Amino acid sequence: MTRMRRKAAVALLLFTIFIFGTMMGLRTLKPSDGFSDLAPGMERFGDRPDRKRLDGKVALASPDLFRSGGSDTKVVFTKSDRDSSIFYDVHIFYYLWYGSPAMDNKYIHWDHPLVPHWDPKIAASHAQGRHAPPEDIASSFYPELGPYSSRDPNVLEAHMAQIEEAASGPQQPDRPSSLVSYCECAGVLVLSWYPPGVADDHGEPTEDLVPAVLDAAQRHSIKVAFHIQPYKGRTDQSMHDNIKYIIDRYGKHEAFYRFRTSTGQILPLFYVYDSYLTPPDSWTELLTPTGSQSVRGTPYDGVFVALVVEERHKHDILASGFDGMYTYFASNGFSFGSSHQNWKAIKAFCDTNNLLFIPSVGPGYVDTAVRPWNNHNTRNRVNGRYYETSLQAALSVRPEIVTITSFNQWHEGTQIERAVPKKTAERLYLDYLPNQADHYLQLTRQWAQTFSREKDKWLM
Repeated sequence: MTRMRRKAAVALLLFTIFIFGTMMGLRTLKPSDGFSDLAPGMERFGDRPDRKRLDGKVALASPDLFRSGGSDTKVVFTKSDRDSSIFYDVHIFYYLWYGSPAMDNKYIHWDHPLVPHWDPKIAASHAQGRHAPPEDIASSFYPELGPYSSRDPNVLEAHMAQIEEAASGPQQPDRPSSLVSYCECAGVLVLSWYPPGVADDHGEPTEDLVPAVLDAAQRHSIKVAFHIQPYKGRTDQSMHDNIKYIIDRYGKHEAFYRFRTSTGQILPLFYVYDSYLTPPDSWTELLTPTGSQSVRGTPYDGVFVALVVEERHKHDILASGFDGMYTYFASNGFSFGSSHQNWKAIKAFCDTNNLLFIPSVGPGYVDTAVRPWNNHNTRNRVNGRYYETSLQAALSVRPEIVTITSFNQWHEGTQIERAVPKKTAERLYLDYLPNQADHYLQLTRQWAQTFSREKDKWLM
């Protein structure tokens, strides 16, 4: 009898563990808590009356508008002995802020401090201090290249090769068999950018590295767009200066990305992070034809994409004169904009108002190496299932572009860059096992090709 009771107890325990594990896995695929816990002090604008869009803005296409013609973001290049059709509608966010003693005389960002919670009571219950590379880095994963420097030309070349690895696809069935043909995807690197001499709070200026990024990208048939960060003192005037600087300095480079609009214009595309920090009345000075700093109809015109976090931001983005919106965050349920369940409504709003909607997807999210109190926003990778669920959600709204968060934002655990298992005396890092180090590069390639095929069907 005692033996039977023991067996029953063991069976009950195993069943309970199984149910708990299943529930935790399913949790990663569903929206969770809101965004506010991770962004204390985020300015909330009061409701503003919607204003009619001014004439002269770039008209961006919805799938219905594109049905009359072929895809205009596929560009054909010739690379040595093969013909390549490069699909530039998958954009990957990329960071240049890392440093190591060999190149920078110190570690930069890998030693990121632990960010305290804004509530002193909660902060007191979590670890403080900063990380101590190379064994202890500010990430829950460990890069295959180690805690590298973004200034290392070998690292930059390796990154471009990895992105190209995510881009190279199989032979297209409709192309002549005498040609080795590829559908190359993930062709745009979206570079996190600060003006010369400016950096984030924990980094150092990196604008001088942009020429090397462009040159390396060109060698791998990758294009480069700019992700303008919210530096101190960012205004419509400073943004005008930034745009002029970027276009004057880099606009003629072959790797500089331009987007073809539905009206046939070929314009640079800029992502503007934390755009909500600047009120719409200021943005209109830059982004509407009658603004005092207007770039519309000038050599510095472009496609400007704002970040949608809260639902109210949709209307602010429209009133500001932006051309579209993106969601950035890789945590489903993290914000209104990043919640998959809201993308259909956001896309409908954008289609109605002639805006571009660019959903952002990621392989997972875990930032507890820098925000130890933020475990409730973690999204487990589930061996790639979370990434594929996010990609499917993005494609279901038929977007013009999909962005990937990220290639190498290691602090927030959103990277698709190669990672390896790592165990030290004090830490056990997460990894991609049982899959290989390139698992998320391969998933990116597969889904980018699916996006390319699906988009061709939408255009028929």
